[in-house]
Amino acid sequence: MTADTNGAHETSVDERRRAARALSQASLDELSALWAQWSQRPDVTYLRGPEAGLVMVQGRIGGTGDRFNLGEATVARATVMLHGPGVDGASGTSYVLGSHPEHAGLAAVFDALLSAPAQRERVLAEVIEPLERAQSARDAEAGADARSTVVDFFTVAREHE
Repeated sequence: MTADTNGAHETSVDERRRAARALSQASLDELSALWAQWSQRPDVTYLRGPEAGLVMVQGRIGGTGDRFNLGEATVARATVMLHGPGVDGASGTSYVLGSHPEHAGLAAVFDALLSAPAQRERVLAEVIEPLERAQSARDAEAGADARSTVVDFFTVAREHE
């Protein structure tokens, strides 16, 4: 978080990345439930979308080689502006992998709320941190499932030696 010349705080780039990751990886059901619980919801004006489209995914051999087109991926995007007490003029944008315009719309709303200084701490505490905890739990469960299928070839007995 950085301070501007008026002493107000704005969201840092790392914090925006963290929030974008949590919002894009959350499910539509999670975001819908969080939005339903949000008291004093602001009015939302869509500046762009929500809409689905395609983007070209590029790769690099070895991470440093020449770029090549890997294929297309479906992406939903939205840009919103909020109107209401404490959020007037706050805007937010989201891009979500897949064709889920509603997901992109809700993610953009929470992104806009995060950029409103009066709502920043609340969004972090009530939206971003719970989403991160849920995602960590899902990742740990998926990791445990993957580890349960690992074969240690050094302990497999050899026949015919």
